[in-house]
Amino acid sequence: MAKPDLRIVFMGTPDFAVESLKLMVENHCNIVGVVTAPDKPAGRGNKLRQSPVKQYAQSQKIPVLQPEKLKSQAFLDELRNLKAELQVVVAFRMLPEVVWAMPSKGTFNLHASLLPDYRGAAPINWAVLNGESKTGVTTFFIQHDIDTGNIILQEEVAITPDETAGELHDKLMKTGADLVLKTIDLIGRDQVITTSQDELLAGREAKSAPKIFKDDCHIYWDIPVEKIHNLIRGLSPYPGAWSVLVKGDEEITTLKIFKSAFAKEDHELSPGNIITDGKTFLKVAANDGFINITDLQQSGRKRMHVKDYLVGNTIELNQCSLR
Repeated sequence: MAKPDLRIVFMGTPDFAVESLKLMVENHCNIVGVVTAPDKPAGRGNKLRQSPVKQYAQSQKIPVLQPEKLKSQAFLDELRNLKAELQVVVAFRMLPEVVWAMPSKGTFNLHASLLPDYRGAAPINWAVLNGESKTGVTTFFIQHDIDTGNIILQEEVAITPDETAGELHDKLMKTGADLVLKTIDLIGRDQVITTSQDELLAGREAKSAPKIFKDDCHIYWDIPVEKIHNLIRGLSPYPGAWSVLVKGDEEITTLKIFKSAFAKEDHELSPGNIITDGKTFLKVAANDGFINITDLQQSGRKRMHVKDYLVGNTIELNQCSLR
């Protein structure tokens, strides 16, 4: 393991980052400070909510910085006073050069893909959306363009055919934490050998992982069932694939669909037509088969299994469709 006196600042915000920070603490890394997002109002009453990283850091009595602006002189002075030799970034915002260039041993980031593929804000979602059979985690030194720096380490992770983005997130969170620790060890012992992402691309175009918007989550039923299935699991549990339940021309409600199975099958139904026995199953026609919905959420209700949904649902679903 790296020498314990290597001074490290950790930067991160969500639960995904906590796993790495926790493993660093458990392995006695010398974390001199944590940088995370400012507290934000949330829920009824708009009470201020601390980020998961802040909550954990405070439980370990690690100093916490929460800058509104990363280029503010006050924050830069505080950060400089921590005298970090290394900065570790996991699920945080884009850093200005004045921040990432500050430590003598650099700043590295953990990214939830096998770079150079799936650069961007939603690498876990897009790997599932695109039906990949594998992804992974990468540590790399930060440079000017986002997610393009020289790679330090990578580890591959398999994606199973029915795995959701949420389930994959949890796997990558743990694998990523281990990779962060290995990367710190290499840097601390001055044994890092990096690889240029341009070398790995060798002239091909990298797959991208842009931010996902609401319209990207709309299910169109006139496409292949496997693509619909991948859309559902790639957006589960957040932000959630959705469709509108209609009866004739009347829009009844919106359904979010979180889990599904698919079957390729010839049929003569229009895409979006619903078939159900009203008790145990609900399936929807696509252009080359059917999507069997297993977990869903009607607007204004909680998420539930399809059997529970059908018990309390008074709509004649066989006369309805999704669009």
